[in-house]
Amino acid sequence: MQTQPLKLPDAVQVVNVGLSLFGDAVRSQGAAAVDVDWRIPAGGRPDLVRALQQLYGPSGARIDAANSEALRRIDEGLPLLTAVATMRDVVPGIDQRTILHCGPALGWPEFCDPLRRSVRAAVIAEGWATNPDAAERLLSTGGVRLDAANDHDVVVPMATAIGPSAPVLVVDNERGGNRAFSSLNQGPGKVAWFGVDSPEAVDRLVWLRDIAAPVLAAALRRSGPVDIFSLVAQGVQMGDDVHMRTQATTNLLLRHLLPHLVRVDSPDLPAVSDFLSANHLFFLNLAMAGAKAVAEWASGVRDSSIVVGMARNGTTFGIRVSGLGGRWFITSAPPVGQALYYSGYGPETSAPDIGDSAVLELVGLGGAAAAASPAVASFVGGTMADAVATTLRMDHICAGRSTRFKLPALGFRGTPIGVDVRRVVELEITPAVNTGILHASDGSGQVGAGIAQAPIACFQEAMLALRDHVG
Repeated sequence: MQTQPLKLPDAVQVVNVGLSLFGDAVRSQGAAAVDVDWRIPAGGRPDLVRALQQLYGPSGARIDAANSEALRRIDEGLPLLTAVATMRDVVPGIDQRTILHCGPALGWPEFCDPLRRSVRAAVIAEGWATNPDAAERLLSTGGVRLDAANDHDVVVPMATAIGPSAPVLVVDNERGGNRAFSSLNQGPGKVAWFGVDSPEAVDRLVWLRDIAAPVLAAALRRSGPVDIFSLVAQGVQMGDDVHMRTQATTNLLLRHLLPHLVRVDSPDLPAVSDFLSANHLFFLNLAMAGAKAVAEWASGVRDSSIVVGMARNGTTFGIRVSGLGGRWFITSAPPVGQALYYSGYGPETSAPDIGDSAVLELVGLGGAAAAASPAVASFVGGTMADAVATTLRMDHICAGRSTRFKLPALGFRGTPIGVDVRRVVELEITPAVNTGILHASDGSGQVGAGIAQAPIACFQEAMLALRDHVG
C-alpha cells in the first residue's frame, strides 16, 4: 500500500494554552496565535484545590446567594457625613487611656517605627506625656491601652493613631442603620500620620482638635448631612481613584461646605480655610469612613465569601471575610512596589505597607478605579492602558460591579466591587492597593508612593476557614 506524503497546512492559527513565549514563537513566523492565560488553580496546592471544589461545588449556590446580599449592601449603602465630634463621645469602647491605631491589633514591641512615632505624638497631644521619651516609657509599661481602630468601627490612614480627645468624622449608613468613623486628615508636612513625632506634628494634632474641628462641626451643622458617595461618583469621573488621588472629591466637598463655612462665626475661620485649601487629601478620610460603613453593613452575611475588611499596620496585613464575622486573618505586611520615590530615597529606606485605607479597594475605589485616574497611571506602568489593566485585574477577583462609580475609559461600566476570597485563591491574584510610602526609621515622613500587592497567605487561610465553616 502506497502512502501519500504528509501535507502540512499552508495557514496556521494557534490557540496557545500556557507560556506566552510559545505564542510569541508562532507570531514571530507570521502566523496568528491567541494566548489563553490559564494556570493550575491555587498553584496546584491540594488542600486549596479541594477547598475550591467544595466552595464552588456543593456549597457554591449557597455562597453565591450570600454574596449577592453582601454585594447589594456594598452597592446600595448610603454613607452620610453627619457630624464632627470628639472620639470618646461617639466611638464605642473608648476609655480615658485608649489610643486607636491602624491595621490589626499589635503589642507595643511589634509596632514599626513610623507607627510608634505616631502613637507617641498622640500620647503627647492627649497631655499624658511631655515628650517622645516620656511617651515611650508610658507605652512600654502598659500605661496606655492600645487597640485596633477597625475593631471600634474606625478607620485611619497611613500611620495614624488617635486618642480619646481627637476629633472624628461621624458617618451614618442610613440604609444599614450602622455608623463608622475616621480621623480628620492631618494634611501635608511633618505630621504624625506620616510617622513623625516632632513638636510640629504634635502641634498639628492639637490644632485640628482645638481649632479646625469646632469650625468644621459648625459648618456641617449648617449644611446638614453630606452624601459621601455622591461626591465620590463625581470625583471618579474627574480623575480621582479616591485613594492615591482625591483632589477632585476634596474640591467638591469644599464647594459644598463653602457657603456654610463663611457663615461660621469664628476668628479661626481664615486659618481653617487656608488649611483646607492646601490639603488635597482631606477627602481621603471621609471616603474611608464611607467605605467602612458599607463594608461593615456587608459583614456577617452568613456563608458569604466577600472580603469586608483589609488593613495593615506596617508589621502585619489582615483581612476579614463577611461569612466569618469579625475574625482577622493575618500575615506579614508587604513592601510597596511599583513605587516613585522622592530624591534620595528608595526601597531600602521604606517601611512596609501601612494604614486602613485599603478598605477603599473593597468598595470599588483605589486600585479598582485606577482606570479613571491618569495620576495613578504613572505608578502602574506609565500609560492609561496600564491603569486600565490594573482595574481589569481587580475585575477577575471581584464578584460584581458598582452601579454608581463609573469608568469613562471603559465605556462607563462600573468599578469592580466585592473581592471574592475564592477567586483570589483560585487565580492567585490579590488586590492592588494604592498607597503612600513612609520612611522606615528616621521619622522624616513620606518618601514616595506606589502600589502594594496584598499578600496571598491571609486569603488562603481565610478560604480554608470558610470551607470549614460552610462544610
